[in-house]
Amino acid sequence: MNMTIFDETYKLNNGVEIPKIGFGTWMITDNDDAAQAVKTAIQVGYRHIDTAEAYENEVGVGRGVRDSGVRREDIFVTTKLAGEIKDYDDAVAAIDQSLADLGLNYIDMMIIHSPKPWVDFQKEDRFFAGNLAAWRALEEAVDAGKIRTIGVSNFDEVDLQNILDNGRIKPAVDQVLAHIGNVPFGLFDYAKQHDIQIEAYSPFGHGEMLKNPNLQQIADKYGVSVPQLGIRYLLQLDALPLPKTLSEDHMRHNATVDFTISDDDMALLKQVTFNDYGEFSGFPVFGGTLD
Repeated sequence: MNMTIFDETYKLNNGVEIPKIGFGTWMITDNDDAAQAVKTAIQVGYRHIDTAEAYENEVGVGRGVRDSGVRREDIFVTTKLAGEIKDYDDAVAAIDQSLADLGLNYIDMMIIHSPKPWVDFQKEDRFFAGNLAAWRALEEAVDAGKIRTIGVSNFDEVDLQNILDNGRIKPAVDQVLAHIGNVPFGLFDYAKQHDIQIEAYSPFGHGEMLKNPNLQQIADKYGVSVPQLGIRYLLQLDALPLPKTLSEDHMRHNATVDFTISDDDMALLKQVTFNDYGEFSGFPVFGGTLD
Protein backbone atom coordinates (compact mmCIF):
# COMPACT_ATOMS: atom_id res chain seq x y z
CA MET A 1 0.00 0.00 0.00
CA ASN A 2 1.40 3.39 -1.02
CA MET A 3 2.18 5.87 1.73
CA THR A 4 0.37 9.21 1.50
CA ILE A 5 0.52 12.50 3.37
CA PHE A 6 -2.14 11.02 5.67
CA ASP A 7 0.48 8.57 6.97
CA GLU A 8 3.08 11.23 7.76
CA THR A 9 3.44 13.00 11.11
CA TYR A 10 5.40 15.71 12.86
CA LYS A 11 6.74 14.98 16.34
CA LEU A 12 5.77 17.75 18.76
CA ASN A 13 8.06 18.98 21.54
CA ASN A 14 6.29 16.75 24.09
CA GLY A 15 6.83 13.63 21.96
CA VAL A 16 3.24 13.43 20.70
CA GLU A 17 2.92 12.77 16.96
CA ILE A 18 0.51 14.90 14.95
CA PRO A 19 -0.61 14.19 11.37
CA LYS A 20 1.12 16.50 8.86
CA ILE A 21 -2.15 17.69 7.32
CA GLY A 22 -5.36 18.56 9.12
CA PHE A 23 -8.99 19.15 8.18
CA GLY A 24 -10.25 22.61 9.16
CA THR A 25 -13.87 23.33 10.07
CA TRP A 26 -14.02 27.13 10.32
CA MET A 27 -17.32 28.55 9.02
CA ILE A 28 -19.03 25.13 8.99
CA THR A 29 -21.45 26.43 11.59
CA ASP A 30 -24.27 23.92 11.26
CA ASN A 31 -23.59 20.92 13.51
CA ASP A 32 -25.15 18.45 11.08
CA ASP A 33 -22.97 19.80 8.27
CA ALA A 34 -19.91 19.68 10.53
CA ALA A 35 -20.62 16.09 11.55
CA GLN A 36 -20.99 14.99 7.93
CA ALA A 37 -17.90 16.90 6.77
CA VAL A 38 -15.74 15.45 9.55
CA LYS A 39 -17.04 11.91 9.00
CA THR A 40 -16.35 12.22 5.27
CA ALA A 41 -12.88 13.69 5.83
CA ILE A 42 -11.95 10.84 8.15
CA GLN A 43 -13.25 8.28 5.65
CA VAL A 44 -11.15 9.99 2.94
CA GLY A 45 -8.09 9.54 5.15
CA TYR A 46 -7.68 12.64 7.31
CA ARG A 47 -6.67 11.82 10.88
CA HIS A 48 -6.36 15.36 12.21
CA ILE A 49 -9.51 17.43 12.77
CA ASP A 50 -9.40 21.10 13.80
CA THR A 51 -12.26 22.99 15.43
CA ALA A 52 -12.75 25.76 18.03
CA GLU A 53 -15.21 26.95 20.64
CA ALA A 54 -15.71 30.04 18.48
CA TYR A 55 -16.79 27.95 15.47
CA GLU A 56 -19.85 26.78 17.43
CA ASN A 57 -19.60 23.35 15.81
CA GLU A 58 -17.85 21.24 18.47
CA VAL A 59 -21.01 19.15 18.96
CA GLY A 60 -21.07 18.25 15.26
CA VAL A 61 -17.32 17.71 15.03
CA GLY A 62 -17.41 15.31 17.98
CA ARG A 63 -20.31 13.41 16.45
CA GLY A 64 -18.42 13.12 13.16
CA VAL A 65 -15.40 11.69 14.98
CA ARG A 66 -17.52 9.19 16.92
CA ASP A 67 -19.50 8.11 13.84
CA SER A 68 -16.49 7.81 11.54
CA GLY A 69 -15.84 4.12 12.17
CA VAL A 70 -12.20 4.89 12.99
CA ARG A 71 -10.79 4.28 16.47
CA ARG A 72 -10.76 7.40 18.64
CA GLU A 73 -7.05 6.99 19.42
CA ASP A 74 -6.26 7.13 15.69
CA ILE A 75 -7.81 10.59 15.27
CA PHE A 76 -6.10 13.77 16.46
CA VAL A 77 -8.70 16.33 17.55
CA THR A 78 -7.80 19.98 18.14
CA THR A 79 -10.07 22.63 19.59
CA LYS A 80 -9.41 26.19 20.74
CA LEU A 81 -10.06 28.14 23.90
CA ALA A 82 -12.00 31.27 22.87
CA GLY A 83 -9.77 34.32 22.44
CA GLU A 84 -11.98 36.33 24.77
CA ILE A 85 -11.16 34.10 27.75
CA LYS A 86 -8.33 35.72 29.69
CA ASP A 87 -8.86 34.46 33.24
CA TYR A 88 -8.32 31.14 34.99
CA ASP A 89 -11.85 30.30 36.16
CA ASP A 90 -13.48 30.98 32.78
CA ALA A 91 -10.76 28.95 31.06
CA VAL A 92 -11.34 25.96 33.36
CA ALA A 93 -15.08 26.11 32.67
CA ALA A 94 -14.55 26.47 28.90
CA ILE A 95 -12.21 23.48 28.76
CA ASP A 96 -14.81 21.29 30.46
CA GLN A 97 -17.52 22.67 28.17
CA SER A 98 -15.49 21.76 25.08
CA LEU A 99 -15.04 18.21 26.38
CA ALA A 100 -18.79 17.97 26.97
CA ASP A 101 -19.72 19.47 23.59
CA LEU A 102 -17.28 17.24 21.70
CA GLY A 103 -18.53 14.22 23.64
CA LEU A 104 -14.99 12.86 23.87
CA ASN A 105 -13.07 11.50 26.86
CA TYR A 106 -10.05 13.65 26.06
CA ILE A 107 -8.89 16.32 23.62
CA ASP A 108 -5.66 15.71 21.73
CA MET A 109 -4.78 19.39 21.61
CA MET A 110 -6.32 22.61 22.88
CA ILE A 111 -4.88 25.97 21.96
CA ILE A 112 -5.55 29.57 22.93
CA HIS A 113 -7.32 30.94 19.86
CA SER A 114 -5.88 34.44 20.03
CA PRO A 115 -3.51 36.39 22.28
CA LYS A 116 -6.17 39.11 22.44
CA PRO A 117 -9.97 39.19 22.40
CA TRP A 118 -10.98 39.61 18.76
CA VAL A 119 -12.40 43.10 19.28
CA ASP A 120 -8.97 44.14 20.60
CA PHE A 121 -6.93 42.26 18.01
CA GLN A 122 -5.45 45.39 16.39
CA LYS A 123 -4.88 47.21 19.70
CA GLU A 124 -1.63 47.41 21.67
CA ASP A 125 -2.55 45.54 24.89
CA ARG A 126 -0.97 42.07 24.74
CA PHE A 127 -3.03 40.59 27.63
CA PHE A 128 0.07 38.90 29.04
CA ALA A 129 -1.44 38.20 32.47
CA GLY A 130 -4.70 36.92 31.00
CA ASN A 131 -2.91 34.58 28.62
CA LEU A 132 -0.85 33.17 31.49
CA ALA A 133 -4.03 32.60 33.52
CA ALA A 134 -5.63 30.74 30.61
CA TRP A 135 -2.39 28.83 30.04
CA ARG A 136 -2.33 27.67 33.66
CA ALA A 137 -5.84 26.23 33.20
CA LEU A 138 -4.66 24.37 30.10
CA GLU A 139 -1.57 23.07 31.91
CA GLU A 140 -3.72 21.72 34.72
CA ALA A 141 -6.03 20.07 32.17
CA VAL A 142 -2.96 18.27 30.79
CA ASP A 143 -2.06 17.15 34.32
CA ALA A 144 -5.62 15.85 34.75
CA GLY A 145 -5.53 13.85 31.50
CA LYS A 146 -8.22 15.95 29.83
CA ILE A 147 -5.85 17.26 27.14
CA ARG A 148 -2.74 15.64 25.66
CA THR A 149 -1.10 18.71 24.15
CA ILE A 150 -1.47 22.49 24.43
CA GLY A 151 -0.54 25.35 22.16
CA VAL A 152 -1.54 28.74 20.84
CA SER A 153 -2.87 30.46 17.74
CA ASN A 154 -2.21 33.88 16.21
CA PHE A 155 0.59 34.49 18.74
CA ASP A 156 3.51 36.70 17.69
CA GLU A 157 7.03 36.25 19.04
CA VAL A 158 6.41 38.51 22.05
CA ASP A 159 3.26 36.57 22.98
CA LEU A 160 5.09 33.25 22.73
CA GLN A 161 7.98 34.59 24.81
CA ASN A 162 5.56 35.46 27.60
CA ILE A 163 4.44 31.82 27.78
CA LEU A 164 7.99 30.46 27.40
CA ASP A 165 9.27 32.70 30.21
CA ASN A 166 6.40 32.20 32.64
CA GLY A 167 4.58 28.97 31.78
CA ARG A 168 5.36 25.47 32.99
CA ILE A 169 4.64 23.63 29.71
CA LYS A 170 6.10 24.86 26.43
CA PRO A 171 3.54 25.55 23.66
CA ALA A 172 3.60 22.67 21.18
CA VAL A 173 2.18 24.64 18.24
CA ASP A 174 1.39 28.12 17.01
CA GLN A 175 -1.44 28.10 14.47
CA VAL A 176 -1.20 31.15 12.21
CA LEU A 177 -2.37 32.57 8.90
CA ALA A 178 0.12 31.34 6.31
CA HIS A 179 -0.06 30.67 2.58
CA ILE A 180 1.79 31.49 -0.63
CA GLY A 181 1.90 35.29 -0.66
CA ASN A 182 1.67 35.75 3.10
CA VAL A 183 4.08 33.83 5.32
CA PRO A 184 5.45 35.33 8.56
CA PHE A 185 8.97 34.01 7.98
CA GLY A 186 10.39 35.69 11.09
CA LEU A 187 7.80 33.93 13.25
CA PHE A 188 8.49 30.63 11.46
CA ASP A 189 12.19 30.98 12.32
CA TYR A 190 11.46 31.92 15.93
CA ALA A 191 9.12 28.96 16.37
CA LYS A 192 11.70 26.58 14.90
CA GLN A 193 14.35 27.86 17.32
CA HIS A 194 12.03 27.07 20.22
CA ASP A 195 10.80 23.71 18.83
CA ILE A 196 7.25 25.00 18.33
CA GLN A 197 5.38 23.51 15.36
CA ILE A 198 3.75 26.02 13.00
CA GLU A 199 0.27 25.16 11.75
CA ALA A 200 -1.08 27.09 8.77
CA TYR A 201 -4.75 28.01 8.56
CA SER A 202 -6.36 29.50 5.44
CA PRO A 203 -3.68 27.78 3.29
CA PHE A 204 -5.41 29.10 0.14
CA GLY A 205 -5.82 32.68 1.42
CA HIS A 206 -9.59 32.22 1.45
CA GLY A 207 -9.48 31.51 -2.26
CA GLU A 208 -7.80 34.76 -3.26
CA MET A 209 -4.54 32.91 -3.92
CA LEU A 210 -6.27 30.86 -6.61
CA LYS A 211 -6.77 33.96 -8.76
CA ASN A 212 -3.02 34.52 -9.25
CA PRO A 213 -2.00 33.62 -12.85
CA ASN A 214 1.68 33.32 -11.90
CA LEU A 215 0.85 30.64 -9.36
CA GLN A 216 -1.23 28.82 -11.96
CA GLN A 217 1.79 28.83 -14.26
CA ILE A 218 4.02 27.24 -11.62
CA ALA A 219 1.32 24.71 -10.71
CA ASP A 220 0.96 23.75 -14.37
CA LYS A 221 4.69 23.03 -14.48
CA TYR A 222 4.16 20.26 -11.90
CA GLY A 223 0.86 19.06 -13.34
CA VAL A 224 -1.01 20.07 -10.18
CA SER A 225 -3.59 22.65 -9.11
CA VAL A 226 -2.87 25.88 -7.24
CA PRO A 227 -4.38 24.40 -4.03
CA GLN A 228 -2.06 21.39 -4.30
CA LEU A 229 0.88 23.74 -4.91
CA GLY A 230 -0.13 25.73 -1.83
CA ILE A 231 -0.29 22.65 0.40
CA ARG A 232 3.06 21.31 -0.81
CA TYR A 233 4.67 24.75 -0.36
CA LEU A 234 3.64 24.84 3.31
CA LEU A 235 4.79 21.27 3.90
CA GLN A 236 8.21 22.13 2.44
CA LEU A 237 8.36 25.01 4.93
CA ASP A 238 7.79 22.36 7.65
CA ALA A 239 4.37 23.84 8.41
CA LEU A 240 1.17 21.88 8.99
CA PRO A 241 -1.59 22.98 6.59
CA LEU A 242 -5.28 22.93 7.59
CA PRO A 243 -7.36 23.03 4.40
CA LYS A 244 -11.15 23.24 4.69
CA THR A 245 -13.79 22.12 2.22
CA LEU A 246 -17.21 20.46 2.21
CA SER A 247 -16.45 18.67 -1.06
CA GLU A 248 -15.21 15.08 -0.83
CA ASP A 249 -13.41 15.49 -4.16
CA HIS A 250 -11.60 18.57 -2.86
CA MET A 251 -10.73 16.75 0.37
CA ARG A 252 -8.97 14.08 -1.68
CA HIS A 253 -7.44 16.59 -4.09
CA ASN A 254 -5.99 18.79 -1.34
CA ALA A 255 -4.13 15.82 0.12
CA THR A 256 -2.73 14.51 -3.19
CA VAL A 257 0.62 16.24 -2.90
CA ASP A 258 3.23 13.59 -3.68
CA PHE A 259 5.51 15.91 -5.66
CA THR A 260 8.40 18.20 -4.73
CA ILE A 261 8.72 21.90 -5.53
CA SER A 262 12.24 22.72 -6.72
CA ASP A 263 14.49 25.04 -4.70
CA ASP A 264 14.29 27.64 -7.45
CA ASP A 265 10.50 27.58 -7.50
CA MET A 266 10.35 27.68 -3.69
CA ALA A 267 12.50 30.82 -3.84
CA LEU A 268 10.11 32.32 -6.40
CA LEU A 269 7.06 31.46 -4.31
CA LYS A 270 8.63 33.08 -1.23
CA GLN A 271 8.73 36.36 -3.16
CA VAL A 272 4.99 36.36 -3.91
CA THR A 273 3.02 38.85 -1.81
CA PHE A 274 -0.62 39.89 -1.54
CA ASN A 275 -2.86 41.15 1.23
CA ASP A 276 -6.31 41.48 -0.34
CA TYR A 277 -8.71 38.89 1.08
CA GLY A 278 -11.77 40.09 -0.77
CA GLU A 279 -15.00 39.70 1.19
CA PHE A 280 -13.05 38.26 4.15
CA SER A 281 -10.80 41.31 4.60
CA GLY A 282 -12.91 42.51 7.53
CA PHE A 283 -11.84 39.63 9.77
CA PRO A 284 -9.20 40.69 12.33
CA VAL A 285 -6.75 37.99 11.24
CA PHE A 286 -6.84 39.42 7.72
CA GLY A 287 -6.17 42.97 8.90
CA GLY A 288 -9.74 44.07 9.55
CA THR A 289 -11.34 45.23 12.75
CA LEU A 290 -14.52 44.32 14.62
CA ASP A 291 -14.94 47.85 16.00
